[in-house]
Amino acid sequence: MKARVHALPILLPLVIAILPAAGTTGGRDPLAAEIARWRDYIQRHAESGEDWTQIKQATEPALAAAETALARGYRWLALQKLGAARGYLAAQVYTETQRQATADEAARVETEWNRLGAAMRRDLAAPAPTALSGVEPAALRAIAEAALPQVRAFYESSLEYGRATTPRYGFLYLGLAQAQRDFARFCRTLAAPTGQKKPPVRSLGLELDALESELLAAYRPPASIDKHSDFIVASDALKEARDLDQAGLRYGALARYLLAVQRLTPVRPTPRPPLSSDVLQQRLKQWDARLSQSETDHSIGRLFLEAASADAADAAAGAAPVFATTIVEDVLPRYFAALEPARPSPPRPAPQTTVTLVRWPYT
Repeated sequence: MKARVHALPILLPLVIAILPAAGTTGGRDPLAAEIARWRDYIQRHAESGEDWTQIKQATEPALAAAETALARGYRWLALQKLGAARGYLAAQVYTETQRQATADEAARVETEWNRLGAAMRRDLAAPAPTALSGVEPAALRAIAEAALPQVRAFYESSLEYGRATTPRYGFLYLGLAQAQRDFARFCRTLAAPTGQKKPPVRSLGLELDALESELLAAYRPPASIDKHSDFIVASDALKEARDLDQAGLRYGALARYLLAVQRLTPVRPTPRPPLSSDVLQQRLKQWDARLSQSETDHSIGRLFLEAASADAADAAAGAAPVFATTIVEDVLPRYFAALEPARPSPPRPAPQTTVTLVRWPYT
């Protein structure tokens, strides 16, 4: 299965909002301020149209989750949730500045595409593996690295997508390209030295191949039909991880690989039974100790520990800790395995060719 889709573009006529600059925090924690300004942006729009309803439904829960995570002290999870919501909201602000009462919107998309192509020339180049080499901690670099290839991807698809659908969607994708660039820049502002050793990240080709085999093995009816959207989501994370790995963006690749492992949870033929509350809490404490005792920067692993802890906290309200169980039993073990030296590649089977001869009658 080779499927990858982006969220469907949705657009609506909003009143243009004047937002404070991302760096204007008034002495507040910049991450808290960024979450708050986008929450405020959503709340100040009282639109009731279908398009705005879709945007709000897609982004408001993620921002609420970011706010809750930050309040619990889960900083990396909060940043990840912010990144999931911020792109479309920032793209919407940009799109609104481009809407004019003119008949030739298609020409304006092309003009803007050319203008941004020149203005963003450096950002549209393939990101170097060292593009974020000075950014610490590792989780911050991983989240920022995952955004870098999206700049070029959204820009390159914007013009043709606008031609194939409507010009406003071309503007939306141009907005998404700029949003990903700005999010990576925002991540840079959060960087701070850790004093720890960098994690020994490496290519994850074998791990990605193995995970793809797991995904393909699970892609069988009825799951392939009943859980098709879950397969798409898992496949998308796996594709991102492979692209990042091939680009040499190892931190981003590791985080996306682990996310793909987590997203495989709903489609597994035999899902893991959720751990009991007592056992889960014990496992969380064990992983917390292991991540804390090392001299290595294990913030990428801690990002997933934060996700597990958040899921466990939500489970206290009655939900089953499905993802928390997956993280402590599968994701975090794979995290540490991915930091070990790569195992030798298994020998490939010898190629074989089968020739079938068919003799037709009377020949």
